Amino acid sequence: MDDNKMDAEKTDDRKADDRKSDNKKADNRKADNRKADDRNMEIRRTKIKICGLTRLKDMDVLNACRPDFAGLVFAQSRRQVSEELAEKLRAHLSREIPIVGVFVDAPSEQIERLVEREIIDVVQLHGEETPSNLEDLRERLNRLGRKVPLIKAIRMSEKTDLAIWYESEADYLLLDAMQAGAGKLFDHKLLESHLPIQKPWFLAGGMNPENASFAIDRFSPSGVDVSSGVETDGKKDPEKIRRMIAEVRSHFFD
Repeated sequence: MDDNKMDAEKTDDRKADDRKSDNKKADNRKADNRKADDRNMEIRRTKIKICGLTRLKDMDVLNACRPDFAGLVFAQSRRQVSEELAEKLRAHLSREIPIVGVFVDAPSEQIERLVEREIIDVVQLHGEETPSNLEDLRERLNRLGRKVPLIKAIRMSEKTDLAIWYESEADYLLLDAMQAGAGKLFDHKLLESHLPIQKPWFLAGGMNPENASFAIDRFSPSGVDVSSGVETDGKKDPEKIRRMIAEVRSHFFD
């Protein structure tokens, strides 16, 4: 074989190798793009928080259904849990599911204690707290070395001013009925004058598997909070929880 023919064959081999390399790079880019699209879709997927959990069997259902958040109520309520019970519920629930501690004008020491014991991962304030109260709590939690998301619940009325919370330490707002936990819808027309809401936010108050899709389509909240809406005779209903999670997870927010 003459040298020119050998050189030509080597050149053809290099071109073939280059084509294979280019094809592999293109396939890798497509795979990376698909992963990025999946991450973006996951970020934009409407979140679901199941609140008012009180039993180990409730945690079994959540371990199977995987909501985005699980809520434990430490305020006075028929769903109130003690710190001892909360510790057992936390141990029974997958660590991949953050627990939201719900408080009403609670002493900061209680919240700090539950955070430090790693019983709760997120703090929801459902009382008369002010932006300055949230700032103080944030400083106290930072001193523990913990970055703990804060949710400020707001009871919706014609006098509600959401703007005062936009520059606050709240990571999320949760818009609820005047009587929280009663399973009653508030007048959703009250939301219209506040849209678009300038923080990530949860829609609460009377949400259930039957009305969640309509409300999400209409208002595009970042997440939905439900308690009474997935109960039967005052107890969490596994089938309603499954249906609620499926309904919410079929939606994405802007």
